[in-house]
Amino acid sequence: MAYFSRRTNWDLGESVLSRTLEAMRAQGSPFFDLTESNPTRCGFSYPEERFLTPLSSKEILTYAPMSKGMPAAREALVQYYARKAVSLSLEEIVLTSSTSEAYSFLFRLLMEPGDKVLIPAPSYPLFSYLADINDVVVDHYFLRLEEGRWRINLESIEQALDKKTRAIVLVSPNNPTGSFIKQDELAALNCLCAAHNCALISDEVFADYIFPGQEKEFVSIAGNADVLSFALGGISKALALPQMKLSWIAANGPCKVLAEALERIEVIADTYLSVNTPVQHAAAMWLRHMGPIRDQVMARVVGNYELLRRMAHESGCAECLPVEGGWYAILHVPSLKGDESWAIRLLKEAGVYVHPGFFFDFQDEEHVIISLLPQHVIFESGVGQLLRFLKGT
Repeated sequence: MAYFSRRTNWDLGESVLSRTLEAMRAQGSPFFDLTESNPTRCGFSYPEERFLTPLSSKEILTYAPMSKGMPAAREALVQYYARKAVSLSLEEIVLTSSTSEAYSFLFRLLMEPGDKVLIPAPSYPLFSYLADINDVVVDHYFLRLEEGRWRINLESIEQALDKKTRAIVLVSPNNPTGSFIKQDELAALNCLCAAHNCALISDEVFADYIFPGQEKEFVSIAGNADVLSFALGGISKALALPQMKLSWIAANGPCKVLAEALERIEVIADTYLSVNTPVQHAAAMWLRHMGPIRDQVMARVVGNYELLRRMAHESGCAECLPVEGGWYAILHVPSLKGDESWAIRLLKEAGVYVHPGFFFDFQDEEHVIISLLPQHVIFESGVGQLLRFLKGT
């Protein structure tokens, strides 16, 4: 007798790299973790009064559920987008407990079982699991380097689109390429979506970390009224507070279809009522005072990226690929033959932990993914060790 659904028929075994990491931790072996993505473990200073005081209000002891979320929290997000020159109404914002939940809401809103969503490659490997759980089929389109910048391969989207495609997912800025959607790409996507009757979903959790000199080119689809569009954000990145569990959907599109979408998603949200009261009360103050945290993280990732570029160039054995935003960088190492096996050797022999490119759907085995969040001294030492290992192999 089968007790479990086919949608959870995943390979639940640990990778060899993960087993190697756990063994080193169990033995107490030191290593440099260049994958660290949890900002609360990276030495940032969180003003305790600013973050804790809003959680002490007596109002949090009263439960007054609202399907889309409390008006004060959503109004704070209206102002958040206004600072980005995007005009939204309160009714166009829906709170969720995480971006993963937001994806599930939208997959349920837009897709029948077996319908298809297009996701970028390379990109973060979460989407396949979310699609499986929601009985959605994943297909890929591709990002490629053109004249020193990552661009969407629009031809790959055209080839993948069919009558079962219900949405195209953007990750902007992308994890791990650090690239964001450009205005001409959005115009082309709007035409494709209108022709094929599908929606745009843009994961913009890293949108507050656009690198210096790139800010004017970034475009949020929260302001895209041409086709049904959903921009996702969350305080896990915007405020470097992953433990507080508050995200949102900012919806836009042609008036009639947008109104119907919001009515339907309100019922979905009301079914779950998952966002906790204390965080909703605190969100308004937190978002007004996000500057100090954002500035710390921005300074760290930009500083580490510039260091990585310089060290890679001086080493002559790796190239640091261009980044426009976010918390990650990619090293291209043409000499790699099997990036996972090399990553295991790097961890065992040099004490440096990185993600191999195939984790992020790179088509070759010549890429290494590095987090830009670690403290500077750890980052510099780890990258130095990595490059010395490369030169010796």
